[in-house]
Amino acid sequence: MENRHEFIRFALGAGVLKFGQFRTKAGRDSPYFFNAGLFDDGERLGRLAEFYAQRLVRAQQEEGGQFDMLFGPAYKGITLASATAVALARTGHNLPFAFNRKEAKDHGEGGTLVGAPLRGRVVIIDDVISAGTSVRESVELIRAHGATPAAVLIALDRQERGGTADAPTATSATQEVQSLYGIPVWSIACLDDLLGFLQTGDASIAGQADHAEAITAYRARYGIRG
Repeated sequence: MENRHEFIRFALGAGVLKFGQFRTKAGRDSPYFFNAGLFDDGERLGRLAEFYAQRLVRAQQEEGGQFDMLFGPAYKGITLASATAVALARTGHNLPFAFNRKEAKDHGEGGTLVGAPLRGRVVIIDDVISAGTSVRESVELIRAHGATPAAVLIALDRQERGGTADAPTATSATQEVQSLYGIPVWSIACLDDLLGFLQTGDASIAGQADHAEAITAYRARYGIRG
């Protein structure tokens, strides 16, 4: 739990996690916003990669997660998988990684795949899961190369129903991925962790009680447990 709260504190400090009123793609007024694209310098990216690497090690040691390599879907996943591979190597877990292009290259090595050959059990590294399109394309590519999708690792699980503001679905995007592909979705932190962090009473966060109240109400309306 401490590691998850440390990640939330890091995301807040980097301005990646913000409180306020934000309109989501689903047309919902969310009291918080998470934009992993703002981990946009070497220091922040390096620290973020450490959190990804720590989560992978924990999945392996505590949850029986087994994997042989990393895959980063274009475009955000490219940087995330690359940096995570470096962070893992520094802990003594040196794994190959690969990523894809959006368009096939007709010269040089050609094709859409860059990096190590897709083999064995592959963890897909991304920032969040929204519509699940990136995961679907990644799973199809991994299987087409004879490898096995083993899990998806994301930074933050919003634990939020899919669909729109007026017509939410019964399940979240992460639950849909787990059901469709039969693989776990791991996250560095989730909405439960964010609420738990706010309830610790960190004096450095202005309006903390108000944020917790707003997020609790939002979760009651759109949230998914588990």
